[in-house]
Amino acid sequence: MMRTRAMRAAIAALVMASWFEAAIAENAPRPADTARAEIGKPVQAARDLIQAKKYKDALAKLHEAEVVPNLTGYEKFVIDLTRGSAAQGAGDNDTAMSSFESAVASGRLPPVDQLKVIGAVADLRYQTKDYSNTIQWASRYEKEGGTDPAIHQVLIQAYYLAGENANAARLLKEQIEAEEKAERVPTEDQLLFLASCYLKMNDGAGYSLALEKLVAHYPKKSYWADLISRVQRKPGFSDRLELDVLRLQLATGNLGQPAQFMEMAQLALQAGFPAEAKKIVEQGFAAGVLGKGGDVERQKRLRDLASKQAAQDAAAIAQDESLVAIGYNFVVNGKPDRGLALMEHGIREGPLKHPEEAKLHLALAYAQAGQKARAAHLLQSVSGNDGTADLARLWLLQTNRGGSAS
Repeated sequence: MMRTRAMRAAIAALVMASWFEAAIAENAPRPADTARAEIGKPVQAARDLIQAKKYKDALAKLHEAEVVPNLTGYEKFVIDLTRGSAAQGAGDNDTAMSSFESAVASGRLPPVDQLKVIGAVADLRYQTKDYSNTIQWASRYEKEGGTDPAIHQVLIQAYYLAGENANAARLLKEQIEAEEKAERVPTEDQLLFLASCYLKMNDGAGYSLALEKLVAHYPKKSYWADLISRVQRKPGFSDRLELDVLRLQLATGNLGQPAQFMEMAQLALQAGFPAEAKKIVEQGFAAGVLGKGGDVERQKRLRDLASKQAAQDAAAIAQDESLVAIGYNFVVNGKPDRGLALMEHGIREGPLKHPEEAKLHLALAYAQAGQKARAAHLLQSVSGNDGTADLARLWLLQTNRGGSAS
């Protein structure tokens, strides 16, 4: 949480302002906005002590002015403002708050200076964990024209800590969207904060949105794992897409268990993609995930089977499948031109049982062939409510960012 040190320094500067010096001049006339000498002298001494950072001594000196009888409104105001600055420096937040609030209530501060004091009160209220009043003062600061981002952050944090997560999320989302509109990358802390707000609200859609922004800007394995898992658990997500889920997990660095590599290879074989199965098993062995433990012989048999089938003609292997499946097999086998032409023809001519899934696979084939722009364009068009569109959206994020970071 950012502390507003610059703002506090500005409050101390108020006490030293020239308009205040003129007001307490010993020989000045006595209009409404001047102070008597018996007020001005101890206040001036307190100001000197504040400048020397002797805050407790300043508070003691101010007592001499406080006990003067029949204080005018203006005299009370200059004492309040000086006391607030001294108390703030001394760490006496309660006294600082009450003094500054009284100074604001007097209506005697110039507008620019009043904003600074209102901001200081908001910050002090936050420090004392009085989040309800923090919200009140920080909101007032912004309504009266304050633009200090530190105070805006105080407001967001206060909403969150007060349990007003919807308001915190709203302001954070606006903040993040403004950053993105200005072509600046939101900080990871901002995005994690937004995710936390949605999580506390049990807003699954909002939380997934925050995760998508996290993987777009900070594509860590843990963020990808959470996001993929949430998409897979959505109502209506089809079991038919299990291989596609594993493909995405592999691409984002989240395939790490022997059983996962084995399952993915077996599903690829069943779908008629032995070259893909061979690559998966070989990757598992190369990473040291496969090839050890009590299941080594089974893993080797699967590798041998995948290698044998991959050596055969792709079209013959998938002869009972659609042109889309045959074409995808050619792409995986390193023949993208022939494969993409078959897939495009199959989608164009149809009919297909799962046309949106076919578009997803064509987009993946484009990406494997190095045609990322075409892949991204097609991924944006995938629709459906069985999970295909969700996976397409995640593949778009992965394609644009190039995978996981850590």
